[in-house]
Amino acid sequence: MKNKLSFSSYIIIGLMLFALFFGAGNLIFPAQLGQNAGSNLWPAIFGFLITGVGLPLLGILAMSFSKSNDLQELASRIHPIYAVFFTSLLYLTIGPFFASPRTGTVAYEVGIAPFVGEGFQQGGLFIFTLFFFGITLLFSLKPNKLVNNIGRILAPGIVILLGILLILAILKPMGAIQPPQEAFLNGPFIQGFLEGYNTMDALASLVFGIIVIKAIRSFGVTSRNGILLATAKSGVVAIVLLGIIYIGIAYLGATSTEMFGIFSNGGPVLSSAASHYLGTFGSVILAIIMTLACLTTSIGLTVACAEYFQTLFPKISYKKFAIFFSVLTFVIANFGLTNIITYSVPVLMFLYPLAIVLMLLTFLSPLFNHSRIVYILATFSTFMISIFDGLKALCDSIGIDYFAWMTPFVSFYEQALPLYTKGLGWFIPALVIIAVSSLIVLIQKVFVTNTKENMEVH
Repeated sequence: MKNKLSFSSYIIIGLMLFALFFGAGNLIFPAQLGQNAGSNLWPAIFGFLITGVGLPLLGILAMSFSKSNDLQELASRIHPIYAVFFTSLLYLTIGPFFASPRTGTVAYEVGIAPFVGEGFQQGGLFIFTLFFFGITLLFSLKPNKLVNNIGRILAPGIVILLGILLILAILKPMGAIQPPQEAFLNGPFIQGFLEGYNTMDALASLVFGIIVIKAIRSFGVTSRNGILLATAKSGVVAIVLLGIIYIGIAYLGATSTEMFGIFSNGGPVLSSAASHYLGTFGSVILAIIMTLACLTTSIGLTVACAEYFQTLFPKISYKKFAIFFSVLTFVIANFGLTNIITYSVPVLMFLYPLAIVLMLLTFLSPLFNHSRIVYILATFSTFMISIFDGLKALCDSIGIDYFAWMTPFVSFYEQALPLYTKGLGWFIPALVIIAVSSLIVLIQKVFVTNTKENMEVH
C-alpha cells in the first residue's frame, strides 16, 4: 500500500483535473469580469478566484474526505429524496440547461461569429450548433478514448495560444484600464465572488471528485489519508494553472475596453484580442482549437448526464437519454450565449449556497458525530434563503417586480441577515446553525454516555 505518489504523478493527475475543469466558462467569464471591473480589477479577481478556484478544490477534497462513492450518496446524508433532487438539478445545470449549451455558443462566439455577417448571426448560430451537437450526439452514443485523447492534446494547445496572447497583452496592452462599470463600483470583491459562480466548476468538482479519486487509486494509493493528500497536491497543480489563466484573461479583458468597448459577454474579447495581436491567422487557429475543445467538453457532459439519469430511470435506455439531452441542449443553445448566462444566474444563486454548505458539513461532520439533524438544519436554513436569492435573480433577469408573496420574506431577510443585499445572506446563518446544532448534539451525546455509565454502576 502506498501513501505517496511521485512528483510526476501529482503533475499528471493535476493536469488531468485541469483538463476536466477547463471549459468554455473558464475563458469567457474572467474576460467579462476584466471588462466590467476595470480599475477595480484586483479585488474583483481575488473574489472570483475564491469561487472559481478555491471552491472547486474544496469540492474535490470533500468528495475524497467523505469516502462517498458519488455525489448522490454524499447528499443522502441530508435525506435520500433531497439527494436525488440536488444531484439531478446539479447534473442538469452543468449539463443540458446551461454548461452544455454554453460550449456550443462559446465556440460560435469566439471562433465563428467574427467571420459571419452581422445580419446572419442567428442563422449562423443555428447551423453551427446543429452540426456541433449532432457530432456531440454521435460521439456520446459510442463514448471512446478518442475524445479523451483529443481533449488532452487540445488543452495544452489552448494554454499555449492563451499564453502567447496574455504575454502580448502584458508587453503591449491594447489600451488603458477604464473605470469600473456600476456593478463593480462598490464591493468589487463580493461581486467578483458571485461572478465566480458562473464557471460552475465548484458544482462540477462534486462530480469530478470521484474521477480524481479513481485515478489516484490506479497509482496504488488506497489509504484514506494518502488519497486525501494526493487529491490536495494534485488539486493545487490544477488550480494554480487555472488561477494564472483567470488573472491573465481578466487583465486582457480590462485592457481591451478602451479599444473595443464593453461586450455583452466575454466571448468576443478573446476573438478580438486574437485578431488584434495575431491577425486572421490567429483568429482561425483560435476558432479551430476552441471549437474542438468545447466539443470534447460537450461530449463529456452529455455522457455524464445520460449515464446518471439512466441509473435513476433504468427502464429508459442510455441511448434515449443521450438523444434527449443532445436535442434539448441544441434548442437551449439557440437562445444565444448572453441569454444562457443571464438565465443561469438564478439557478446558480440557488444551487451554489447548497453546494458550499454541503462541502462545509462534509469536513465538519466528524465534529458533530455525523449527526443527520445537523445536516438537515443547516441545509434547510440555506435552502430557505437561497431559494429567494434565486427568485430575486430571476425577476431581475426578466425585468419584472418581485412577486407579491416574496416581498415580506425579502424585507425580513434584508433587515435580519448580514450580507443579504450582497447575495451572501445564507452564509452566517448556516455557520451559526452548524455551530449551535453541533454543540447540542455533543452535549446530548455526553449526557447519554454519562447516564449509561451511572446505570451500569448501579
